[in-house]
Amino acid sequence: FLLFSGDHLKVCSQGYTCCSQEMEEKYSQQSKHDFRNAVVELSNHLQTMFSSRYKKFDEFFKELLENAEKSLNDMFVRTYGRLYMQNSELFKDLFVELKRYYVGGNVNLEEMLNEFWARLLERMFRLVNPQYHFTDEYLECVSKYTEQLKPFGDVPRKLKLQVTRAFVAARTFAQGLAVARDVVSKVSAVNPTPQGTRALLKMMYCPYCRGLVSVKPCYNYCFNVMRGCLANQGDLDTEWNTFMDSMLLVAERLEGPFNIESVMDPIDVKISDAIMNMQENSMQVSQKVFQGCGQPKTLAQGRSARSISESGFSTRFRPYNPEERPTTAAGTSLDRLVTDVKEKLKQAKKFWSSLPGNICNDEKMSVGTVNENECWNGSAKSRYDFAVTGNGLASQVNNPEVEVDITKPDMVIRRQIMALRVMTNKLKNAYSGNDVDFIDIS
Repeated sequence: FLLFSGDHLKVCSQGYTCCSQEMEEKYSQQSKHDFRNAVVELSNHLQTMFSSRYKKFDEFFKELLENAEKSLNDMFVRTYGRLYMQNSELFKDLFVELKRYYVGGNVNLEEMLNEFWARLLERMFRLVNPQYHFTDEYLECVSKYTEQLKPFGDVPRKLKLQVTRAFVAARTFAQGLAVARDVVSKVSAVNPTPQGTRALLKMMYCPYCRGLVSVKPCYNYCFNVMRGCLANQGDLDTEWNTFMDSMLLVAERLEGPFNIESVMDPIDVKISDAIMNMQENSMQVSQKVFQGCGQPKTLAQGRSARSISESGFSTRFRPYNPEERPTTAAGTSLDRLVTDVKEKLKQAKKFWSSLPGNICNDEKMSVGTVNENECWNGSAKSRYDFAVTGNGLASQVNNPEVEVDITKPDMVIRRQIMALRVMTNKLKNAYSGNDVDFIDIS
């Protein structure tokens, strides 16, 4: 079976062999191909998971906003009729800004909500004082009193806190899923170095040239080759695990106090409560404003605007019955989505440090089942005596199988480590309820 001397071989043993130089070259290409495929196959599963969860969350958040807007619109049309329709762009703008924030627009939530309440106060002030004429300057003076007079009760303060925290958490979490997807995609495209390719060929196909077709590589031998070829990927592990932990913390916030569903679902009722509050205190509010901004001019008799009572504005607000409420967004609930994704995040931890072992355990390799005296150790069917090297680039200085230049880190991977750091920082801020500048890290 072994036909000739292997003097012509560059990597495989130069004893008797059945491989020509051409065959060795083909096997070299094949080993590279097999290795790349093994990495991609294991990474694809992870990438698909992040990709599908990102889509699901994104669809859910967007639909939740659509539903909240529709619910508010239906309810206000029924309750306030024409009066609401004449002022509906105020509410439309609120949702436009919330959506713009979610998709990564440069929106300061706090300022935007302050602006909404100030504009609502101007409109309401006109409606509760139909006998007066107000100039734009006068109304601007009115809006300065929003904070001091609290015409809408405590609703604006509470809502600002709830909306800010929930939106920051939701947006940051969805971004985190997208970052995870992109990191996996970029890092799993592995190109072995010439030294790595030599080691892969020697391990996977050189036994073929000796006629040992059914002999599998020894487990620790395979481990060393994979740790060498995936040295840079191993360096991702620390940052990746910290990132996964931060994602899990924000996920808990989404289930608890920062649950965007429990903030957006009843937003119509909350805004309506604020409007009712303003109506009930309209006399005191008007008096204080007149003291601060001056007595406005009375409209000429007959030109008086229709009073609130005529226009049906004083109708008590009728919230939805639970069964009338629009169904939850995207056919699911936030709790269900979060429970599912938390499980997946836990499984994704340590992915990069486990990758060498997972490739060696792959059924195509089926190395894990090999008798340690009956396996290919790189030169013969015998025991493999070297210890397994550690994970990451720096540990490869002692790798007996792959020559790794530890002074040259892979720049693609360094960039992904930075991307994970930036995202982890944003997640930590979101966990504390702080708004984070949207950084397009792509």
